[in-house]
Amino acid sequence: MACIRRCLTSQRPPRRCYTKRVKVALAQIDPTIGDFSGNTAKILAFTRRAQQGGARLVLFPELAICGYPPADLLEKPAFVARCGEALCEIARATARDPIAVIAGYVTAAEPGAGKHVRNSAALVRQGHVEFVQSKMLLPYYDVFDEQRYFAPAARQSLCDIDGQPVALTICEDAWNDKSFWENRLYTVDPVEELMKQGASLILNISASPWWRDKRALRKEMLAAIAKRHRVPVVMVNQVGGDDSLVFDGSSLVIAPSGEVIAQAKSFEEDLIFADLDALTGDMREQPGDEDDAMLEALTLGTRDYVRKCGFSKVVIALSGGIDSALVAVIAVRALGAENVTTLGMPSPYSSPGSIDDSLQLAKNLGIRYEVVPIDEIFGGFNHALAPVFAGRQPDITEENVQSRIRGALLMAFSNKFNALVLTTGNKSEMSTGYCTLYGDMVGALAVIGDVFKTRVYDLCRSVNREREVIPRAILEKPPSAELRPGQKDTDSLPPYEVLDPILEAYVEHYESPENIAAERGLDLEMVRAVVKMVERSEYKRQQAALVLKVTPKAFGMGRRFPIAAKVQV
Repeated sequence: MACIRRCLTSQRPPRRCYTKRVKVALAQIDPTIGDFSGNTAKILAFTRRAQQGGARLVLFPELAICGYPPADLLEKPAFVARCGEALCEIARATARDPIAVIAGYVTAAEPGAGKHVRNSAALVRQGHVEFVQSKMLLPYYDVFDEQRYFAPAARQSLCDIDGQPVALTICEDAWNDKSFWENRLYTVDPVEELMKQGASLILNISASPWWRDKRALRKEMLAAIAKRHRVPVVMVNQVGGDDSLVFDGSSLVIAPSGEVIAQAKSFEEDLIFADLDALTGDMREQPGDEDDAMLEALTLGTRDYVRKCGFSKVVIALSGGIDSALVAVIAVRALGAENVTTLGMPSPYSSPGSIDDSLQLAKNLGIRYEVVPIDEIFGGFNHALAPVFAGRQPDITEENVQSRIRGALLMAFSNKFNALVLTTGNKSEMSTGYCTLYGDMVGALAVIGDVFKTRVYDLCRSVNREREVIPRAILEKPPSAELRPGQKDTDSLPPYEVLDPILEAYVEHYESPENIAAERGLDLEMVRAVVKMVERSEYKRQQAALVLKVTPKAFGMGRRFPIAAKVQV
């Protein structure tokens, strides 16, 4: 606490050094939530690189010092105190350097503010905290819960950087431009207010999660702000995976014309430079299309979840189907083939092709593949249950027993070899409940739980674009759980090309069954039957593994519905 007091009470008025040329660096880092020593070391390392590159200012993302989103860790006074101490460490370590540092951190709010902390950005120069600006617009929708924790900024003020009056904003503060959004979420526009004070430059430090088409939206929005106010806009964004969220980075510098003059990599740490006088900067190559970007996002999310949780190895049930094939590909990209083990667990109803196809995929990926038949185990279950099931015909109960046997075997392997289980269910299955609790839903991370089945095929085709990694037989076979003779997914569900648009409309956009049927020319009763499956399966989803979010509306913390409810719309 003493460190915090010394650092904050040493604030002084901004110096005016009227140097016209401003070379800035955008330090797009992947912090770990709560790893203050690791995050501080990373910030200092990137600062040294920025200084060596000739930058006079380096920007780090929102809450870079503690990681975003810290959630209820913010309720711990020791966490908040450590955040301030880390900022002091950065100030002391850069005291003799000519470069200025802007980084996001947590500050204590004054009594009466309503909450005990604020989401803030600090300008550190020559050992002093010269300026602190807190976030004004606190998002409280989808996955965002900032009003739960933070007090909003009471005011917005300009800071001085090399003689320039600068608008320093934090993420959502730049997402309320009235010329861009048809329906604004807030009555106040911090950027507009700061521009009225005479800002000549807009800086924005962000932790903006990725989902499909988000990069294009973000770029268009920031370009609209630059053109409207006729000043450069600099946005540095966090990169990396934090639980279900994936941050893409894709940091930007935009000229007053709206032209992008600098852009960092997507889904990787990066350091880029921009000359705000000459309006030039580094331009990194971007993923080819949104399918490529989604693969990169799933890879990054998987890698960071596994490693930030302290693991290095994973195990996957390889069934011979397309979903497990895609998850295996992503796992190898994320962790390396040497860290991926797959289990084939054939039952009496598994086709020989499923084992052959799985073996070929494992060879293509260079991963370990073990076969553990469940025939005898399944027979033992049936024998044990026969007396209490007497007089009843086999049904979905016996199908689920097979799935739950596999879940138990996966968890046994996980315990024995300290490997996280990656589940292989897709969003179509999770939506309709076409999955088994404590069976195929067992695991630590649902890698493709936000990817509809039809999109799974698209991603697999992207994987095979240059060479056949996923065997053609896997792509061409009709989807089947293989839990009874001749079973096909279409026995229980509409074809996925019909099902997925219904699910997207209902799950992601909350359209009514009547509207979905009318606009798409579908049978209303069929649509209602699908919707009923979605509503009846909420209890399963709330017990599912964490889902990597890659669409605007994913299952998990961003979609909250009661279980014990009677839904009529």
